[in-house]
Amino acid sequence: MTSQERVRAALNHRDPDRIPVDFSGHRSSGIAAVAYARLRDFLGLAKKPIRVYDPIQQLAIVDEDVLERFQVDTIELGRAFALEDKWWADWTLPDGTPCLMPVWALPARVNGEWVIRSQRTGRNIARMPEGCLYFEQTHWPFADADDLERLGEELSESMWTAIASPPGPIAAGPDGPKLLAEGARRLRGRTDRAIIALFGGNLLEMGQFFYRNDNFFLLLAGNPSRAHEFLDRVTEMHLANLERFLGAVGPHIDIILFGDDLGMQNGPQVSPKMYREFFFPREKFMWSRAKQLAPHLKIMLHCCGGVRELLPGLIEAGLDAINPVQITCRGMDAAGLKRDFGDKLTFWGGGCDTREILSGGTPAQVRDHVRRQMEIWRPGGGYVFQQVHNIMADVPPANIVAMFDAVN
Repeated sequence: MTSQERVRAALNHRDPDRIPVDFSGHRSSGIAAVAYARLRDFLGLAKKPIRVYDPIQQLAIVDEDVLERFQVDTIELGRAFALEDKWWADWTLPDGTPCLMPVWALPARVNGEWVIRSQRTGRNIARMPEGCLYFEQTHWPFADADDLERLGEELSESMWTAIASPPGPIAAGPDGPKLLAEGARRLRGRTDRAIIALFGGNLLEMGQFFYRNDNFFLLLAGNPSRAHEFLDRVTEMHLANLERFLGAVGPHIDIILFGDDLGMQNGPQVSPKMYREFFFPREKFMWSRAKQLAPHLKIMLHCCGGVRELLPGLIEAGLDAINPVQITCRGMDAAGLKRDFGDKLTFWGGGCDTREILSGGTPAQVRDHVRRQMEIWRPGGGYVFQQVHNIMADVPPANIVAMFDAVN
């Protein structure tokens, strides 16, 4: 099988020739730039510039030689963009490693810490204090008072919606659809990997990005009519973007990735009842429209945490695959999920515990853990290998190699 055929077989619940592997196919299956530099050295690969395409999480673009080494079957649509040197500027990672950072999100040094500013107002919207490895949000546009008429304008004042990775900033202007289509067509022509297109379409998280977590929970519980109004505006915005996006890239991609972290360590952030009221109908509408625009597409949701109680609703809404399958959360054990939902949902992740095993175990422990997980996940298809979320900066390179070499 080609990589594309392998991933499609898994998504259609057929046994592929081997387990499909995702590494850096989206912004939650990647690797911290600090760890990536060490991995390349460990593998004895040629020196290459470390390109940080996600400034917030400081994720590295994984080069072709590493993708080949680990038999990776996926690639992110963003790899078709920002190929020229003009899009990159010199920066230094927290451990002193030189790297390249996107010019549209180049951090500045202010009062002993790194900050990223809004391109519209110059306001600080993200910060990375001394000794930290990632940026955190510092401004919430609707924290004190909301103005739904300014929703689109205020997008640039929220860290997660302003600091987009490619192709976002490149394809934002009037020529955006043309540039998107050209990039997607070029990427399809040069790879047989399954192409994942990051869309977003966040609902719960969009409220948290704008109001702040505590305020948005209070809005959902205390002023549901206002919450519905906000979510209706957000959904309208997402749908307009979806039409534009899939109109350009739809024919060339395999998976469209939506995002919403609905879970926590001990269960969902919202009750199943609240999920059904506020989020289910809007997800169903967006996902149905995506499949109308590009019927061959599979819908994947990035959704962290313990969400077992929400899975029936997500499946009913039209979800095909979920990641990262956080197996250390309550209710998210692999055997139970595979047994109860394996015929209806593709599990894209849960292949290696990143919280304790990958970072703190030995290579032998990593291999044993991954093999046990594969015995559970593999039968009958409906599975793509991914470690639980990104590989963090402190993960030993020997453990990364052990993990991928154990998959097959």
